[in-house]
Amino acid sequence: MALPTDSNDTFVQEVEENLRRDRMTDFFKSYGKWIAVAVVLGLAAIGGWIYWEEQQKRTSSDQSEKLHALLTDLSAGKTQTVPQRVAELEKSHSDVVRASASLTDAAVALEKNNRSAAIAKYRELVNDRDLAQPFRDVATVRLTALEFDTIKPEEVIARLQPLAKAGNPWFGSAGEMTALALMKQNKNAEAGRLFAAIAADNQVPSSIRSRAVQVAGTLGVDASASLPGQQQQD
Repeated sequence: MALPTDSNDTFVQEVEENLRRDRMTDFFKSYGKWIAVAVVLGLAAIGGWIYWEEQQKRTSSDQSEKLHALLTDLSAGKTQTVPQRVAELEKSHSDVVRASASLTDAAVALEKNNRSAAIAKYRELVNDRDLAQPFRDVATVRLTALEFDTIKPEEVIARLQPLAKAGNPWFGSAGEMTALALMKQNKNAEAGRLFAAIAADNQVPSSIRSRAVQVAGTLGVDASASLPGQQQQD
């Protein structure tokens, strides 16, 4: 069941507003101001964990210890010396240390409501072809989330196309933004199928799967059976 054309834009705006509110509530209220920064870095660490292990021998113990101390201080709210320490680590010859420092820099800028600085840093990471793909992927997702309201739907779709696929570690976030972009293009049937695919992927976080079920339902696609609780009841 397609939505009436004249109400589609309003509906998309409402969905985007709800998603942003849910993300902000879950992210900042659950973890606290500076712990949230560490969580962002944790996402990057998960994506690049294999690469980290492969490259760890080539990373100096001194820089590794400095990075660990930096993240520890961030989680404890000790931020006074963070800018200088991040700047130093961003000069590292180790891709892992350098990328982690840059992601920290972007997260801190965003925490301080400096969106332009965060966007610039994420874009720098995305365009750095010397970095391992997991780091560029997390930067792509974060950059697109920040720019979603200011770029064209087709750009969102094209940018996230490699990530918005079942089985990809970023399928939940990338697929969600891609589906919303499709709705902006009045491609509600395609968006509904993508939301249903997100709901059916057990690797996607449960909060994103739950939202996908709700939005898919408004687009005429019943994806409720994909949720764990529903499967057990059936």
